[in-house]
Amino acid sequence: MTKTPAASNIAAQIGGKMSGPRRTRVEASPQFADGKFRNNVPTATGIPLSAVPRVAAAVFTGGAARRPHQPVPLVSAAATDARGLHVTWYGHSTALIEIEGQRVLLDPVWSERCSPSQLAGPKRLHQPPVALADLPPVDAVVISHDHYDHLDMASIQTLAGRPDATIFVVPLGVGAHLERWGVPADRIAELDWNESTTVGGLDLVATPARHFSGRGFSRDETLWASWVIKGPSRSVFYSGDTGYFPGFAEIGERHGPFDVTLVQVGAYGDDWADIHMVPEDGVRTHRDVDGGLMIPVHWATFDLAAHDWSEPAERTWREAKARDIRLAIPRPGQRVDVDSPPEIDAWWQQVA
Repeated sequence: MTKTPAASNIAAQIGGKMSGPRRTRVEASPQFADGKFRNNVPTATGIPLSAVPRVAAAVFTGGAARRPHQPVPLVSAAATDARGLHVTWYGHSTALIEIEGQRVLLDPVWSERCSPSQLAGPKRLHQPPVALADLPPVDAVVISHDHYDHLDMASIQTLAGRPDATIFVVPLGVGAHLERWGVPADRIAELDWNESTTVGGLDLVATPARHFSGRGFSRDETLWASWVIKGPSRSVFYSGDTGYFPGFAEIGERHGPFDVTLVQVGAYGDDWADIHMVPEDGVRTHRDVDGGLMIPVHWATFDLAAHDWSEPAERTWREAKARDIRLAIPRPGQRVDVDSPPEIDAWWQQVA
């Protein structure tokens, strides 16, 4: 049977399958066993059958509180040089790191939906603050894992087609997706945990996280990671998606301190606590890795859990104050000078 264009697009969205040297390298990873990547602590990645009715009820009730009642305020920051250390959060986990003359783009998602189809699936609650084409030149794109709200085919293809000499730095196995989407193999760096690559004077280190992967019916065939971004004198930690685990303290001991952390604080629930942190654990992670300024991510842009839309920011702010943590909660698109961050003005309360 001939595939329809829609079916063909969904097949492409699901991504590529590993083979050859990539498969050999994956199978040699200490994190890989019996055909799957594993977390280094016991982790439940599914919802217990007994919890399905309760989770389903939560999904179909209370929806209004899971979305802002007013438009999310966006900031369109002008492109500037990359000296110093600045972070521009575009929503969810997408952020631009400007560090000592280099630019690193984290988990770029510009599509309307984080889904294999743009006809269904979680839809954006606010538009991207800037067009992808209007970003300044990017030296590296860093991907935490291959879920649709972090790895977006259309955004990757657009970035690969720009004249920038961008390197795509990804966990083991994820390069198969990128190659299927047309990214040249020589522009892909695939890393196992605790491996690193150098891009323009920056060291990019894949560090452990507690999560899972998969874009279709199979799971955990590609790796997930948190990331260390180190310049000559400045450093950044990005948690990716993760449950809390003792490995963060080890990352801090090995790579810290960090000038700034970007930490997942949203899309949590009691039934998947092993794979998504609550805000209090996000603050704890920031402390574990020895962070300076904390910027919470993985909230505000997509409705992916039953908690209220503004709850991640509110709980993070409360916990950070209790723990005397330096915190910035920027509007999407707002460029944060890590050395002189903006005062928190609780902007999310005005639109929730």
